[in-house]
Parts: sequence; structure tokens; C-alpha cells
Amino acid sequence: MKNIILVLAILITGTSLQAQTKVGTIDADFILQQMPEIVQVEEGMKTYNTELQGELQNTVKKYEELVAAYQTNVETFNEEEKQSKEDEIINLENEIKNFRQKASVLMQMRNNELTQPLYLKIDEAMKAVIAEQGYTQILNTSANGLAYADEKYDITEGVMKKLGVTVKE
Repeated sequence: MKNIILVLAILITGTSLQAQTKVGTIDADFILQQMPEIVQVEEGMKTYNTELQGELQNTVKKYEELVAAYQTNVETFNEEEKQSKEDEIINLENEIKNFRQKASVLMQMRNNELTQPLYLKIDEAMKAVIAEQGYTQILNTSANGLAYADEKYDITEGVMKKLGVTVKE
């Protein structure tokens, strides 16, 4: 008899806990793209990309000058000078390859740095909407991990209203 009462108590408690859960969704990336501050982020990214391209072009120019000088004077170099110049060219070649690989990581880091304050604003507005509407869980649909969500539980528009952001046409 005790076991039956215990099982019933667990089932009733579990059912009441599920009834108190309110799950909603948000598309944080959509909100981010609608925010007016995204223009500044995009400009910052363009500027940073231009800086990186300038660095790369300077290194490539230096590389091309070294190769041209080597090809012009290769006959006049002794073996030691020849080896030294070849090593210098190879090192610069490797530096260019490494920079190209590193550039995409640097761009992603800069993007994160510039968008983090905007995501914090979205988070604050989201928390206000969650508190007002009594949600217990919010899933981010931007992360592409959600198979289906009923639109009536989507708080994206509510968060955008809190932020004063309107949808761009």
C-alpha cells in the first residue's frame, strides 16, 4: 500500500511540475540583424578586414621583392648567401600561409567582440519578456537545433519591442 501511495505521489508531483513549465523560442540572430547598431558592426568588420588585407599585401609585396632580387642576383651569390636568401624567402612564404589561415579566426574573434554588447542587450530584453510572460525555458531557434516550435510561443517580437527595434523590409 505504501508503494502505491508513493508511486501516486511521484506521478502527481511530476504532472504538476510539467504543468508549470512554459517553453518559448527566440531567434536572437534575426533580432541582431534588425538592430540599428548592426550597421556599426558591419563597418567595423569592413575596416578590420581592410587592415588585415593591408598587412597581407605588405607581406606579399615584400615576398615578391625578395624573390625578384633573388632571381636577379642568384648568379652572384655564393652558396651560403644563396641558402640564406632561400631560407628568408621560404620563411616569408610560410608567414603568408599562416597569416591567411589566422585571418579567418581573427575576423571571427573581431565579429564576436563587436556583437557581444548587442547580444547582451538582447539577453536583457529577453529576460524582461520572460519575467513578464512567465516562461521557464527559452530555446534559441538561431542555433538550428530546433525541429519545430509553435509560433505563439515565440518571444522574438516581444524582445524586439523591448529593444525598440522594428523589422526591416
